[in-house]
Amino acid sequence: MEENWKDRTEKLIGKIALEKLEKAKVIIYGIGGVGGYVVEALARAGVGNLCLVDPDKISISNINRQIHSNLKTVGKSKIEVMRKRILEINPKANVEIFNPKELDFEEQDLINTTYSYVVDAVDTVKTKLKVIEKAKKEGVKIISAMGAGNKLDCNFIVSDIEKTEVCPLAKVIRKELKKKNIKDVKVVYSKEEPVIRKRVPASISYVPGVMGLIIAGEVIKDIIK
Repeated sequence: MEENWKDRTEKLIGKIALEKLEKAKVIIYGIGGVGGYVVEALARAGVGNLCLVDPDKISISNINRQIHSNLKTVGKSKIEVMRKRILEINPKANVEIFNPKELDFEEQDLINTTYSYVVDAVDTVKTKLKVIEKAKKEGVKIISAMGAGNKLDCNFIVSDIEKTEVCPLAKVIRKELKKKNIKDVKVVYSKEEPVIRKRVPASISYVPGVMGLIIAGEVIKDIIK
């Protein structure tokens, strides 16, 4: 008998947990260095319903760290390339894609109670705050990626935003959420001081991927509890 591609996962977590993943619906904002690996791990774990949100196209500078980026995909939509990749892993997956530029991101209203989880893997403070605020308002679990650029170590920490230290991005998000009286936001961050400080963050192949896999792990473990 041909082995089902999910057999190894089922052996680890059991049939009931696997069914929870198959029924789960996760929305991921930002399909880049971190978000791409989040999506990849969720798809390979058997999460059956994924929504990808990102306005960008793949550029040559993405190749050093983004899982869907190569010389053949440069110039293509990140969400379209990632949807194709997911369906090549799991043809039965339901994959929605949204380009926030087309939807007018500031007005779009994608997050609702049909989602099991929200993943924030975007770069800009303004967008991160809007995604977090909407998720908390709707009562949907959310995990947010803090800074992964300008770093070489992978000593990432899963924490509440209020307990974060060192990370410049976490400091800004923490301050802004406090103003809005938004609490209990799970994040992944690093205490590593930036190796360099530049307006356009420098990066390396493995750091964003490790953060993305940690985030995916947190989402999966929460879903199957």
